[in-house]
Amino acid sequence: MKIILRQDVENLGNIGEIVTVKAGFARNYLIPNQLAYFATDGAIRALETEKKQYEARMAKARQESEATAAQLSELQITISMPVGEEGRLFGSVTAPMIAQELELRGFRVDKRNITIDEPIKTLGIFDVKVKLMTDVVAPLKVWVIAQD
Repeated sequence: MKIILRQDVENLGNIGEIVTVKAGFARNYLIPNQLAYFATDGAIRALETEKKQYEARMAKARQESEATAAQLSELQITISMPVGEEGRLFGSVTAPMIAQELELRGFRVDKRNITIDEPIKTLGIFDVKVKLMTDVVAPLKVWVIAQD
């Protein structure tokens, strides 16, 4: 059965592609979840308008993400942690801690989009990556200081 994808479907195809799938998969999953249309002439025309709207939304989202990335790259956050001997932390600085600190400064970032290359277990300055979109990543400086 030929269908037209309305959204990107993993291991199947990208938006706007005409693909052939088994009839049950199309009728029971793809079409009820509005991931695809039957490949008719009317559906192809509807998809063209939907694709233009999607591209416009993605361009706007990319612009906003790049603006946020520019703001984040200039930002430095400070996290105070309890310290033991030789400047070692009790525990480590985690992505949820960084996300919470960013939210206090007005940036709403999901903790799963924060990448810490190596665990932060000592005092110092660390570089962290914040993924805003698929290909928009902002660098962030994290200062870890001793708690008073």
